[in-house]
Amino acid sequence: MKILLALDGDRVAAHFGHAPAFMVAEIEAGEVKSKELLPNPGHRPGFLPAHFSRLGISCVIAGGMGPRAQELFQAHGITPIVGVQGAVDEVLKAFVRGELVSGPSMCEHGQGDSHHGCGGHCGGHSS
Repeated sequence: MKILLALDGDRVAAHFGHAPAFMVAEIEAGEVKSKELLPNPGHRPGFLPAHFSRLGISCVIAGGMGPRAQELFQAHGITPIVGVQGAVDEVLKAFVRGELVSGPSMCEHGQGDSHHGCGGHCGGHSS
């Protein structure tokens, strides 16, 4: 499984579309097998969900994302997880363990779900 984390330095970015960079992490058998840093190719409505779908991303993690962006990711078979904060390495470890906690979207575009665990997102956390 490949997941995508929106980055702002070494932390999860508060707003997906304005993240300076992304990390693609490949998870296999409950372990992070690889990590790749990608610059943000630009915030163009509708482009990123299709782009990341072509890269095989199953799940995207960010602090915030507007409801339309979430819908576009879902339409491309990518599960958005919003309301996530913290150091990227710690967030990635929590995701792999199935302990990632998400919450409302941190951006002004709209609100996500109330706080909940991430169990069951992205078809589970092992691939």
